[in-house]
Amino acid sequence: MTLKLPTPAQPLMIGTRGSLLALAQAHETRARLANAFDLPFEAFTIVVIKTTGDKIIDRPLKEIGGKGLFTREIEDDMLVGKIDIAVHSMKDMPTLQPDGLILDTYLPREDVRDAFISPTARSLDDLAAGTVVGTSSLRRRAQLMLKRADLEVVEFRGNLQTRLMKLDQGVAAATFLAMAGLNRLQMSEVPHTAIETDVMLPAIAQGAIGIERRVGDTNVAEMLDAIHDTPTGQRLAAERSFLLELDGSCETPIAGLAELDGGMLHLRGEVLRPDGSESVSDAMSCPIEDGVAVGREMAQKLLAQAGPGFFDWR
Repeated sequence: MTLKLPTPAQPLMIGTRGSLLALAQAHETRARLANAFDLPFEAFTIVVIKTTGDKIIDRPLKEIGGKGLFTREIEDDMLVGKIDIAVHSMKDMPTLQPDGLILDTYLPREDVRDAFISPTARSLDDLAAGTVVGTSSLRRRAQLMLKRADLEVVEFRGNLQTRLMKLDQGVAAATFLAMAGLNRLQMSEVPHTAIETDVMLPAIAQGAIGIERRVGDTNVAEMLDAIHDTPTGQRLAAERSFLLELDGSCETPIAGLAELDGGMLHLRGEVLRPDGSESVSDAMSCPIEDGVAVGREMAQKLLAQAGPGFFDWR
């Protein structure tokens, strides 16, 4: 098949959410495609799509439907042909895609670590008992309460800029962001400290950008193959297999990280009670090609150790 490249007259339509971070990710995707095929930026059109998760910011995600809230409208537009591809933050993505869509392209992964953000403190250890910390992430909330049950945690919905504004307004004394977001937006001026992964294991697929397309769109598939980062795909295959076996969503505190070393993959996983009273974790290594199977195996081990009702809210 002869590859048909987009042109300014017939551009490739790139769907994305409208936050500054989402737009930065869409622009990175456009730049990589343009460079790979020596095309002008005008051969690509970035289409902003507002999702339910962007519209409702005054309630926790678990109350309004979980991860699909950030993808549903985008995927609906792709299925009817309004856009050709969609660019996503992979930590927001459900483990299964709608019929007719496939997610198999990943850009090189950014820093996977969480960042501790506070105008007055350098780390969690610096916070006095009773200090208010804001986060909308059940994982971060549970990990925080496991380490510092003496802190007060409040809901902190909104995009990166909204959460920083709430911090400036004194809604909380500290919060967490992803290092990847700070780096992609070149926000080094924000007072932050990177949290090592042995202190706070990140969300599944944190720091990774995924590109979704229609099944059977072989022309787009061939284009995307030129910018796919294989090591990121291998790491996410293991992490998302772990998440899928756990039936993970925004309602369950789950963390995991796969790292590569030569031909080996090292996977760490953690599940926590939502109130942070207990966690169960494990680490396994395997040849890279066995990452998906090991992700499932680790999930089964942790579920067995956790026992029934582990994720129930008290």
